[in-house]
Amino acid sequence: MSTAAHPGTPASVRQTAQSGLYAEVQLFYARQVHHLDAVRAQEFAATFAEDALFAHSPDAPAVRGRANIAAEVSAYNKRRFQADPVQRRHWFTMLDVRQQADGSVHTEFYALVGTTRPGEPRPVIAPSCIVRDVLVREDGELRTLSRKVTQDQELIG
Repeated sequence: MSTAAHPGTPASVRQTAQSGLYAEVQLFYARQVHHLDAVRAQEFAATFAEDALFAHSPDAPAVRGRANIAAEVSAYNKRRFQADPVQRRHWFTMLDVRQQADGSVHTEFYALVGTTRPGEPRPVIAPSCIVRDVLVREDGELRTLSRKVTQDQELIG
């Protein structure tokens, strides 16, 4: 029996490990974005490393650290939506996951943000973004060490 076709070959082991990491990252993002969409700023910030860097908007400077991330998410939602009751949904798609030699995980994905207002059944889909993250493990759990969100309008201007 050829070892190249055997399921225990290094290639199949690598593929299984990559598939497991990909699924873990997807689950991590699903949980993270549920906190964001519900504007649970503290819970959202807890998915970031203690000294994480968060750059999410061309209109706001990047912030560092969980406490500042929570404060920025709360302040951003108040600034933008306090007088405009909305439900926002973030869709992450086209996820690319790359394990690094140092154990970190680099991801890149597209994000669409849908905003629905009372009485308007059709959401407005904007902005469209590309997101680049570096994920690390803290106490065995994935955490975002850095996030850079670039809106498509920034890329074509």
